Amino acid sequence: MSDGEQRERGPAGWLSRFRQDVISSTDARLLGFLRFLGLLYGPIARRLPIDQAFKKALQYRLPAHVGWEHALGGITYLLFIFMVITGVLLSFYYRPSVQEAYPSIQYIVSRIPFGWMLRDVHVWSASLLIVAGVAHLVRVFFTGAYKPPRETNWVIGLLLILTFVAFGATGYLLPWDQWAYWTTAEVVSTVDGFPLIGGFVASMIKGDEFVSGATLSRFFALHVIVLPWVTLGLLILHFALIRTHGVAPPARPSTAAEGIPFWPNHLVRTFSIGVLLLAVVLSLAALFPRPVGEPANPYVVPDALVSTWVVVDVWFALVHYLGTWGLVLFSLLAATLFFLPLFDRNPETDWRKRPVATSLAALYLVGFLLAWAAGARLESVTPSAALRPEVEERVLPPDEEAETGSIEGDEPAEAEAESGDEGS
Repeated sequence: MSDGEQRERGPAGWLSRFRQDVISSTDARLLGFLRFLGLLYGPIARRLPIDQAFKKALQYRLPAHVGWEHALGGITYLLFIFMVITGVLLSFYYRPSVQEAYPSIQYIVSRIPFGWMLRDVHVWSASLLIVAGVAHLVRVFFTGAYKPPRETNWVIGLLLILTFVAFGATGYLLPWDQWAYWTTAEVVSTVDGFPLIGGFVASMIKGDEFVSGATLSRFFALHVIVLPWVTLGLLILHFALIRTHGVAPPARPSTAAEGIPFWPNHLVRTFSIGVLLLAVVLSLAALFPRPVGEPANPYVVPDALVSTWVVVDVWFALVHYLGTWGLVLFSLLAATLFFLPLFDRNPETDWRKRPVATSLAALYLVGFLLAWAAGARLESVTPSAALRPEVEERVLPPDEEAETGSIEGDEPAEAEAESGDEGS
């Protein structure tokens, strides 16, 4: 038997045949999962074997103007993946009930190995996700990438940012500590003051007369069931439209016609950003852990509320300095972004030749940064006086207190009677 025949019958030959069988029996469309993760960009040659289709996709060339600033969308997406992974791991130990929510958080941060790190990576990713999403939005705005034929993708991107905010808002209550509980109560009270629809929206948020276990259950269901599916659908649409229309062209056409190869240029850049971003998140989680307050008590309003999320910082600043109408105005200004492609029909994409749109974008960005900085500088906010009458209404009425007192008062008498019977 020749050496070649021995190799064919040996382990190496068996592995080679097994590899060829897997390649020939695997549909190249499975590479679409790698496209969804951002590890491939070009079209998938579905008729080719999967290994050849993979190599061909790696050879795809991106436009020459694609640079580091185009990584902001990938950074946002990667932070969302961090949140998903850490959120799934945290859900193994978290218990969404009034009695067990706070103890389960304490168990995670004190008893589970590196549980504190897991929670802080989740919390920090939630804040950095909003910052990266806003930065990506600003980049798209200044480059005019919301103009035809990309209007739909602009709207989907805004909806994604709203879902990220909804993720943070529903997850903020889950620790069930005093800061989370009363910050949520403050937000609900502020929303209740919105004209026309405020009362209905506040009622839908609470699910009860006040923030209670029903609210916690509702927030948990939204956080782990509804919002993930909504986000998945929006991400699929977002990526599909990016692949359909391609990267928006620059305001000044590049002289390089061939572009840059996806591999290794862009993919290595992506991996470098991913490693750097992971290092930043881990460092923030280790050096600046987010605190946990006392257990939630619906009958005791705390002296101060401490923010652990960038959106709460913005909200603190708006409500503290401008009141409810400041929050309403800021929300209306943000809502106008959805109609931007409808009103800005100028095909010009150079930001220097779009003074009105550029000024509007600068106003949004400066307003967000100022509110964030002002809210973070507050460090803590005193709960509004409107919450205290609401708490007083939760105290048992006098007749029920009397009944409770009479029952408790009978217990010592019964104990004395029992002791007397034993003595006799």
